[in-house]
Amino acid sequence: MSASILTVDDSPSLRMAIRIALTGAGYVVTEASDGLEGLNKSRGTRFDLIITDQNMPNMDGLTMIRELRRDPAQCGTPIIFLTTESEESMKQQAKAAGATGWLVKPFVPDQLIRVARKVLGR
Repeated sequence: MSASILTVDDSPSLRMAIRIALTGAGYVVTEASDGLEGLNKSRGTRFDLIITDQNMPNMDGLTMIRELRRDPAQCGTPIIFLTTESEESMKQQAKAAGATGWLVKPFVPDQLIRVARKVLGR
């Protein structure tokens, strides 16, 4: 069975690039346009991996991660932070919030797939 991945980003073109890369690797991808939508979708469906941006309207990535980690059903779901933010302080905040890993935009599709495979173990 293929892994199910939720990707959360306010950029339609970036969501499309992520979807193309991950579906090409055999993953099932669901998209959300901001943290609030991502949080709501994650409450209705169990995802194997969540990939999120930081800077989005309605709810940013850090807030979404904190909310997900409070949910017993989602506390073990790996979360990759995919963002333009590269400052060490932001990385520490993401780690403290519960992010599993970090990738800086722009991303290389092969790198994203490698990270997904490593985190998912498939």
